[in-house]
Amino acid sequence: MGLDQYAFVALDTKDADGNRESEELAYWRKHPHLQGFMENLWEQKGRPNANVSSDENPFGSEFNCVDLELTLEDIDALEASVKGDELPETGGFFFGDDSSDHYKSEDLEFCENARKALADGQTVVYSSWW
Repeated sequence: MGLDQYAFVALDTKDADGNRESEELAYWRKHPHLQGFMENLWEQKGRPNANVSSDENPFGSEFNCVDLELTLEDIDALEASVKGDELPETGGFFFGDDSSDHYKSEDLEFCENARKALADGQTVVYSSWW
């Protein structure tokens, strides 16, 4: 068990079950400070797509299995935080230790790929599961 994090492009097509298909842009395993950045962003956006109350979640955060749509401004803020080593210190029961240095180049590559996808008119989404 642990924190699994994904970024993907939401496609306009649907699979056989009627679910919207996607194309993976990035995958992280136990990158807690990125999770903290995204959770803060989710809070700033008014907690869209919240699906659990804190009473139902014994481990704390409600930001679990939530699809968070990212804008160009969000990507710019993420890139600045990564480059400045300013991702917020974040911990959780399943999150593991700080892995910001380990993932720094992948985080920046994700920002570049997300910008390209957004420029092409695609929808970029972050999601996590723990």
